Amino acid sequence: MGNQSKRSKQASVIRVFRKLHRVTASALFVLFFIMAATGVLLGLKKHSGELIQDKTYQGTSSNLQDWLPIDSLYDRAYMVFRDSIALDCPVEIDRIDIRAEKGTVKFTSAQGFWGVQIDGATGKLLHVERRRSDFIEMIHDGSLVDHYLGIPNGMFKLIYTLVMGLALLLFTITGFWLWWGPKRMRRNK
Repeated sequence: MGNQSKRSKQASVIRVFRKLHRVTASALFVLFFIMAATGVLLGLKKHSGELIQDKTYQGTSSNLQDWLPIDSLYDRAYMVFRDSIALDCPVEIDRIDIRAEKGTVKFTSAQGFWGVQIDGATGKLLHVERRRSDFIEMIHDGSLVDHYLGIPNGMFKLIYTLVMGLALLLFTITGFWLWWGPKRMRRNK
């Protein structure tokens, strides 16, 4: 009778895990699909022929002593955004990415997923880019909802990543048990 009781408990645990696995997977299917698809795109971004992420253009000097001051480069980028990209809305530069080895400074706008690459030494415009990879990344991590709805402190992103991370952990545990539990039960016959 002891073995039968033990098998019954094991079967009960497997049924609970199977139901938990199925219900959670059904509830989060769309979010997992979005996260997986955007993850694949982000993994391919540097090998997409500049469809997802533009290359970093080469400036004239990688020696920082030859470079213009950052405020001058910022002013140049601001003018490009104002005059060429954001003709009808205010310009806000969100991020500055210095690529010293390339002699380039990348400026990213807070609106519209635009970027400009400026030669650090001359201040010359090297490239205007649409930052598709930033958009895809914001879909991937949920921060796009915070961005468009104006949710402060990235709260949606925090909740989204917690739910998705905990669900993945749950799937790992329940999936392993759904695989290993029946094997264990067969051995205990």
